[in-house]
Order: sequence, then structure tokens, then C-alpha cells
Amino acid sequence: MSTKNLKTWIEVDPKSDFTIHNIPFGIYTDAKVEHHACSAIGDYIIDLFELESLDLLNINRSVLAEKDLNAFIALGKTVTNGVRNKLIEILCDENSVLKTDKKLFDTIFKKQSAVKMLMPVSVGDYTDFYSSIDHATNIGTMIRDPKNALMPNWKYIPVGYHGRASSVTVSGTNFHRPKGQQKAADSETPVFGPSKLLDIELETAFVIGKSTQLGDSISTEQADDHIFGMVLFNDWSARDIQTWEYIPLGPFLSKNFASTVSPWIVTLEALEPFRTKGYVQDPKVFPYLEYKGDKNLDIKLDVFLKPQNGEENKICTSNYKYMYWTMEQQLAHHTVNGCNVNVGDLMGSGTISGPDPSEYGSMMELTWRGTKPITLKDGTQRKFVNDNDTIIIRGYCEKDGIRLGFGECVATLLPAK
Repeated sequence: MSTKNLKTWIEVDPKSDFTIHNIPFGIYTDAKVEHHACSAIGDYIIDLFELESLDLLNINRSVLAEKDLNAFIALGKTVTNGVRNKLIEILCDENSVLKTDKKLFDTIFKKQSAVKMLMPVSVGDYTDFYSSIDHATNIGTMIRDPKNALMPNWKYIPVGYHGRASSVTVSGTNFHRPKGQQKAADSETPVFGPSKLLDIELETAFVIGKSTQLGDSISTEQADDHIFGMVLFNDWSARDIQTWEYIPLGPFLSKNFASTVSPWIVTLEALEPFRTKGYVQDPKVFPYLEYKGDKNLDIKLDVFLKPQNGEENKICTSNYKYMYWTMEQQLAHHTVNGCNVNVGDLMGSGTISGPDPSEYGSMMELTWRGTKPITLKDGTQRKFVNDNDTIIIRGYCEKDGIRLGFGECVATLLPAK
């Protein structure tokens, strides 16, 4: 359904993340509601459970009162896209009863500032990829050398690892600085203590919308049917712990202490107008990784650092279009061996860096391993994230008068326990 020329009867700031072109899905709570599925328009959330009391969505109402969106998503895209299209229709109908009946309006529409957003899905499994060529090149240059920045397999497979789902939390959930072993380059033995090099990772993640059976694979052509939508993602990283532990099996304690997701899932259908070309993949990929058309996305991404009692400082501006491997390729590779996926599974993009130093998606890169500190508005400097710093990620798409966004992905680093 095209939303290009639609106009809603609700007043919406043209720069809002939640225009009529978006209509994302999430779960909210407030003093009266434990958990209801919702959508968003402008400054409001739309309580879908209450809306369905009018029998407008043609859906089992109980699904909209669950603690997550898993059961709703599992109904399939025919149903969920139908709900989204119906919402667009209602919001553009000047004769809608919701516009004229204030009591009904106040039951269904609530100010976003008056509710709390919850984790949108129950994540059964979480996988993180390493698919930005600029990021991988930067990290490889730092820890190896420019000639061997990319490992030999990097341009052949979308590299990834299985992460810890239990510590994936919704925006607004703060966490303590992790502890673990670290070894300085000039020391023969490691030490134990709080991480000194706590980093951000600017990512997005996609949510699986359709399960598969063990043994089945998903082709790049089928992948979009299995991807419900996307969220913003900060996969926090303890670089000093990571450097000591990652050989031979990769990230462990350096990654499993906290990952932050934004609460709104923006559907793949809403993102469709923002498809764009990706990097030319050379060498040629294996047939199971080939795809047709433009599969990358023009999503503008900003990262802000806010010190305790201080102002926001923009430290990075990047774009999802810099991804070397697409979501469709990531999912095809993830399942080519018969690995099954389930509704609600989360797949992180990996840090998204662009070619310009202002587009680097981690502080490891922005400060070049601490050698080029960032100076904030208050005059203090950062090599990595300090205690009580808040990191805010925002993302949006804008093209031909159409704009939509993801809301915010926010968390504060608390001192180590």
C-alpha cells in the first residue's frame, strides 16, 4: 500500500519519526494497562487492543493483550500488513468515529510521553553479524595491519556469532560497567577488574517474522517474507575484555552483558521506498548469496553522547547503506546449513561505519583506539564511554517528501557493581 500522498487527520510534525508513512508496532504499559500492542502516529501511541473493541482490525483481540508481539507477528504478513493498512485507512478517514468521539479517542490514543514502552518481542535467539566493510577494515587495521585488515573469509561469508538473548533489553534500561579479565599489550599476565574500554556499537537489527523447520533454508528471494521489521540496536562492547578472550572462539563476556534495542519495530513494508544499491561485492558471491534488485536501505543514523547533567553531543553520523552484506544475505547464510529460526529471533547488523571518519560507528574507531579523544561541549574528553554517560541512537529515512523514523535507542552506563 502506497502512503506517499496520504494525509492524516491527526496533527503530525513533518519531522516526526511517526508519520503516516511509518505505522510501526510495539508494546506499551501505563498505570491502567499492563501490556497492550500498539502503533504510533505523531506524538501518540495507538492502543490496538482498545481499537479492536470496535472490530476494525479483523484480528483475534487477545493477541493484542500479550506481553510481546510474537503471537501477533506469527499471524503472518497478510494479517499484520492488513492491520497496518487498516490503521492508515482509519487515520486518513476524515469521517472516522475516532476523530469525532473524544471519549473513544482518549481511550485509544495516548501521549507517548505518558506511557512506557516495553521490549517489543521475546527474543529466543540472537545473532550478531560483522557486515560493515568499513568497520571491519578499521578494526583489522588497528589490531593487525592495513594489508591484512580483512580476514580471508570476510568477502565470502557474512561473518556472525550467536549472542546472549537474556541480556538484550529495551531502550531506557541502564546497566553496570562489566567486569572481566584484561591483558595489556606490555604485560605477560592478565588482570581482573571493571572494563576500562567500554564501547558502543551503532547497529540495527531485524526481527524474524516467520519460523522455519530444522533442516530448511531460506533463500535471498524468500528472506523478506521471513523479516518482520527492523529496530535500532546498540551492541555494547568491552574492548579490553574482548581483545583477551576472542581467540579462539570469539566474543563472550565482552558482549553478553548488555545490548539495547529501540522499542518500535518498523516494518519492512514501510522501509521499502528507501531501498538503495549496496557495495559492489567482489569476489563474486556463491549462488545462494546472490540476489536481485536493490536490497540495501538508506537509513540515516546518528549517535549522541550525553554526560551526566550535561548536553547531548553528536559523535557520529552514519548510514545503513554502508552495509556490505544485506539482511537477505545474512539470513540466507544463517540458514543455509539447515539452522531453524523462530518468530522474535533478533539478528544484529554488526557495527555500521561509513568511509568518512565522522561516520565510524564505534568509539574504538572514532578515537582510533583512544589516540584521538573526542572533545565534548563541556570541555571534557572521551576515549571510550565513561560511567554515567548516556548513549542515544536515532535513525530515520527521508526521500521524496516521505519521512519515517525508529524513535530512540537509549541507555546509561552505570558504575561497576
